[in-house]
Amino acid sequence: MDILNGLTQFWSSTGIANFDLYSIIMLVACLLLIFLAVNKEFEPLLLLPIGFGGILANIPIAAIAGPEGFLGMIYHVGIETGIFPLIIFIGVGAMTDFGPLIANPRTALLGAAAQFGIFTTLLGAIIISNLFPFINFSIRDAACIGIIGGADGPTAIYLSSQLKTDFIGAITVAAYSYMALVPIIQPPIMKLFTNKEERKIEMKQLRHVSKREKIIFPLIVLGLCILLLPDATPLIGALMFGNLLKESGVVERLSKTAQNELINIVTIFLGLSVGSKLAADKFLTAATLGILLLGLLAFCIGTTSGILIAKLMNLFSKNKINPLLGAAGVSAVPMASRVVNRVGLESNPHNFLLMHAMGPNVSGVIGSAVAAGVLLSLLR
Repeated sequence: MDILNGLTQFWSSTGIANFDLYSIIMLVACLLLIFLAVNKEFEPLLLLPIGFGGILANIPIAAIAGPEGFLGMIYHVGIETGIFPLIIFIGVGAMTDFGPLIANPRTALLGAAAQFGIFTTLLGAIIISNLFPFINFSIRDAACIGIIGGADGPTAIYLSSQLKTDFIGAITVAAYSYMALVPIIQPPIMKLFTNKEERKIEMKQLRHVSKREKIIFPLIVLGLCILLLPDATPLIGALMFGNLLKESGVVERLSKTAQNELINIVTIFLGLSVGSKLAADKFLTAATLGILLLGLLAFCIGTTSGILIAKLMNLFSKNKINPLLGAAGVSAVPMASRVVNRVGLESNPHNFLLMHAMGPNVSGVIGSAVAAGVLLSLLR
């Protein structure tokens, strides 16, 4: 009898006995994220750790993602406090060249226009919540969902952590998934809202930007942020600090550390801890499906608004802008710029738009951080 009780107790402690259908569905979904990262190379630096973290979160009994589990502890230290996204921004700043934006400042308007999707989707989330009572999004949840339209994962995580939304897992997965799917989502939108002649427009070579300009730029941006929108200072300050490390030329060791070891270590922990929020009981809900759909809508609106603003600018400008550059206004750096360049080359083999697209692309990074700051100032 004791042996039978022991065997029964052992069986009840196994994973096989405790798995349910929802956990199995999430395991398959997490394996799909890993497949996309490994086989398709879609944002592998984050989809792979997020997918693996999701697998660990759905292991029964072990409570790896619980408050006392190692993923739960990492989540508390890095995500709930918002420190991981800020460190990521230091690394991003150290890898960013603001030269194309400085050389052609008007492309900043394209980066700003692409943030239109954020506020449109915020309203959409509120409307859906009112139409479908079983999908309960607060105004704070709606703001965090809207930020997906900026295609900026760290900003989405930072805003979600500061506004304490319960949907951070779904929001982050949506943000990084759509970033990874830029080569699939954006080209049809580009071709729908531009004609072949517009896509053929060649841009003049950018002027040389001096070292002094590149050093002064992050200080000016930070100063403006301090004066006008202090709530955006953590993100903007981290980004500009990383960029100043790079452009100053006097702290090469620190710059290389920010670009490599620092951002790589934090990326591992960030991906795993975000994946810890993919537990079946929290993720498989109607609200999650709504977030994924709204995130896609936000991304599409952001891409479209950037293109349309570029076309509007051409009506009043002698020096025409290739409207494709507007699609680079989302913050997916440098993937959006590469997609713009590829689509431009399809229409004109001599039309190299990569460096021109980096202007609105890095402007989009600043724009999404500013949008997050605005939302924080209104809702905190």
